[in-house]
Amino acid sequence: MEVETGLGNSWTALPYPVLVVDSAGVVVTVNDPVRTVLPGVSPGAALRDVGPEWLCGAHEVDEPVAVSGSVAGRDFDAHPVALPGGEVMWWLVEDTGRLLREAEAALARERERAALLAEASTVLMSSLNVDRCMAAAVRLAARHLADAAVLVAPAQGQRLPIVHGCADGSVRQRTVIADPDAVAGLTEALRGFPPVPSRWIDPASVPEWLIPDDFAGPVGSVVITPLPGHGVPAGALVLLRHTDQMAFSEGEEVFARLFAARAGAALSAARLYAEQAAITGTLMRDLLPPKLQRAHGVEFAGGYRASEHYEVIGGDFYDVHPARDEDGETLVALGDVCGKGLEAAVLTGKIRNTLHALTPMAVDHERVLRLLNSAMLSSHHTRFATLVLASVARRDGQVRLRLTCAGHPAPLIVRTDGRVETADTRGTLIGALPKISAQTFRTTLAPGETCLLYTDGVTEARGGPMGEDLFGEERLAAGLAECAGLPAEAVVERIQMLTSQWIGKRKHDDIAMVAITAPHRTYLSAVDGRTAGRYTA
Repeated sequence: MEVETGLGNSWTALPYPVLVVDSAGVVVTVNDPVRTVLPGVSPGAALRDVGPEWLCGAHEVDEPVAVSGSVAGRDFDAHPVALPGGEVMWWLVEDTGRLLREAEAALARERERAALLAEASTVLMSSLNVDRCMAAAVRLAARHLADAAVLVAPAQGQRLPIVHGCADGSVRQRTVIADPDAVAGLTEALRGFPPVPSRWIDPASVPEWLIPDDFAGPVGSVVITPLPGHGVPAGALVLLRHTDQMAFSEGEEVFARLFAARAGAALSAARLYAEQAAITGTLMRDLLPPKLQRAHGVEFAGGYRASEHYEVIGGDFYDVHPARDEDGETLVALGDVCGKGLEAAVLTGKIRNTLHALTPMAVDHERVLRLLNSAMLSSHHTRFATLVLASVARRDGQVRLRLTCAGHPAPLIVRTDGRVETADTRGTLIGALPKISAQTFRTTLAPGETCLLYTDGVTEARGGPMGEDLFGEERLAAGLAECAGLPAEAVVERIQMLTSQWIGKRKHDDIAMVAITAPHRTYLSAVDGRTAGRYTA
């Protein structure tokens, strides 16, 4: 039936559903999109019988006006146009505002999740300490993914190391004697198998040892997902929600697996580093530098990484010789023997023993260096060494330093405001010339400030996009500036992490460093100056 619309036949090709209804409520004609949106509406049918109620009601009034409604879950705006013959042409335009809002909400949610994953990667990879890595993982998971999070490490016999974390940021580590088979999906997750859906896990079956003490009320929903490691599972992550919270959706479970993948990689790297460090310490106990600790109220921390080519032994070294009492000076020595491998390590041991014997003369750095130079020239070795000496004493709440370099990179000092200074000290190599000269630099460290002694293995480490760029003093200073106010151990960990990331899997020289930090609070050491003391308020 032909209807005078004033538009010719062009309206039939419009992408919007368009239908013409006469004054009696009978559908006169429709275009093709109507058959998709309103399949029951066809010419000759009564709109009241086949159309949606909201459209029928709008058509039956004397002067139809625009109206909105939904069809099969889709929102439409219906706009009437009166035709010359008394018919009404209804244009149905889909309301995409809701879809747009949903899309914007989904986009905002994905951006938030991407930001969280980026934060997780930064936080989790910022430390190679296993305990800190586990604590950071559960803290992030409890804050962003659930009401509480539990990290279950691989079993050690019948013992399960677990870390509890709640949304308030509290973290508790402990070891329990328990059977993971008692929890659906936990054994599979610890073995690295794909997680079971959350709906398959009965929250009432979660044992008490898996629920944090601060978790109030019964468990309403549970997600258990594996922590994939480097070839070996790194553990399992358990997320808990209260009964008054919505159950985990499928999208949230997928996101939990993405988070767990980053946590597992970081934890696996930390464990691998810890295992390698333990093996190295066992095999090379007498050749590697000692583990440092607080002495007379001053924090000391050391880091060592031998040349990749020679695996665990090399020519870099450091030692700390604590003073006999708090009035004396602690001597720190860090050096680099020319060459690598066993011969360099043997000469390193001789230099360390010689310096230990010369410690009583450390009040005069130049004298110590002259005697060490003579000892090296009189030996059968043809190698030389660079060295930096630091005499450290705590006076009036500050740490006083005397620094002397002999052909060695000058130490860097990071102040509390993030400024990095270079110590003004220099000197000639040890074991190369009959006579040597050296210049001593004096400074003080306020609470929270750190002096970093390091070997050229740090600044000369090659990496970057092409693998040929040096790490350099600028990158080292920039990394050290980020460590303002951190304890000595954290400073060393941060610099080691930066150089390791720069080097990657490439060959490199020996790397050694020592951080000397003035603690933030007044510290009373024990009488012998070595064992743990106590803090005062």
